[in-house]
Amino acid sequence: MKKMLTLAAMVLAISACSGQQVEQNAAPVKVTSLAGEMKVTDVRPANEMSVYPSRGTSIERTFEHQPPLVPHRDTYAISASKNGCLNCHSTEKAARMKATPVDATHVKADGSFNNAFYFCDQCHVAQAENKQQIVGNKFSK
Repeated sequence: MKKMLTLAAMVLAISACSGQQVEQNAAPVKVTSLAGEMKVTDVRPANEMSVYPSRGTSIERTFEHQPPLVPHRDTYAISASKNGCLNCHSTEKAARMKATPVDATHVKADGSFNNAFYFCDQCHVAQAENKQQIVGNKFSK
C-alpha cells in the first residue's frame, strides 16, 4: 500500500511540473494565402500562358549529371501500361521523329528499354518561361 501511495504521489508531482501551461494572452496567428485577400468564392483571372523554347532547341544543363530538361510540355500520359514519352524518344523512333533518344543508361544490354526508368517525369522536368512570379526571390550571387 505504501508503494502505491508513493507511486501515485510521484505521478502527481511529475504531472504538475510538466510545464504544459496555457498562455493566457497569446497573440493571434495571421495566416495569408498566396492568392492574397481574395475570398474562396471569388473567380480570379487565369495565369498567362507559359512560353516553351522553340522547337529543336535544347536547354543547357546547369550542373554535371543533371537529367536533360524537357523543352516542351510534359503532359503526355505516363502510366504503368503506357509511356507517352517513348512515342518519340524510344531508340527506334527518335531519329524518325527528330527527337533526342533515351540515354544509353536507360536501355538494357539487349536494346530494350529498362523499365526502372519508366516514369520519366521523376527526373526530367519541362522548362517554360512563366510570366507570373509565384514566390518572391531575392537570391544574388
